[in-house]
Amino acid sequence: MEMTLGSSASEESARRAPHRALTEAEDLSVDLMQNAGSTPKALILFGPPGSGKGTQAKLLKETLSIPHISTGDMLRERIASDDSLGLQLKELMHAGRLVPDDVVNRLVEERISLPDCSGGFILDGYPRTHQQAEVLDRRLHERGFEPVVIHLKVDYTKVIARIAGRRQCPVCGTLYSLTSNPPRNPEFCDLDGAALVIRDDDRESVIRERLEAYERQTRPVLDFFAASGAAVHEVDGHEGSPQEILHRIRSVMGWE
Repeated sequence: MEMTLGSSASEESARRAPHRALTEAEDLSVDLMQNAGSTPKALILFGPPGSGKGTQAKLLKETLSIPHISTGDMLRERIASDDSLGLQLKELMHAGRLVPDDVVNRLVEERISLPDCSGGFILDGYPRTHQQAEVLDRRLHERGFEPVVIHLKVDYTKVIARIAGRRQCPVCGTLYSLTSNPPRNPEFCDLDGAALVIRDDDRESVIRERLEAYERQTRPVLDFFAASGAAVHEVDGHEGSPQEILHRIRSVMGWE
């Protein structure tokens, strides 16, 4: 269920300085979701490949001390459980078929009904379709949650240039970026001298196709939430460090 176009610049920065990111997130860890008895929030994160959505989901989880619900993780966990639904999902995935909306809706509903979600939660990778969005919106209001959409916007031209500039050593697996972490010789690995390759998912044509697919898939869902009266916030997800992007999210949410 996850995109495979590689990590964003902000995600790479977070990995290079994990202790710093965690410390700052911990410093921000306050109960922002239910201040003054407000309605608990269901934060719904959207972001194309290269937006750093996964990094922001983790930082928000640390900041707010609420669950981060990833549909990709839920599907993998259910498949690993080997129960009847897990076996059904395994067959679908092995056959290359999409998991039906009603199954994904059921998994999400089960998860948000657990006690740790009572104060709010973060949804990552769901909803992906208009039908999923309708079901989620209905369930959230039935359970007393306020949906809030955060859409991380990025400059597609910059994303394409950065990801298309990735190279990998087929021998040791080392990843290079021709812009931010180049090898000494642009064609060969610094460690073993092997000729570097471009992964299929890093080819420009594939990147463009994934970004266009994301736009086609996501725009109707965003339009649905806007029409339903939910708060929809667009945040610059490309420029700045992960902490700076987190600051923008906190600002649009009125948490600063």
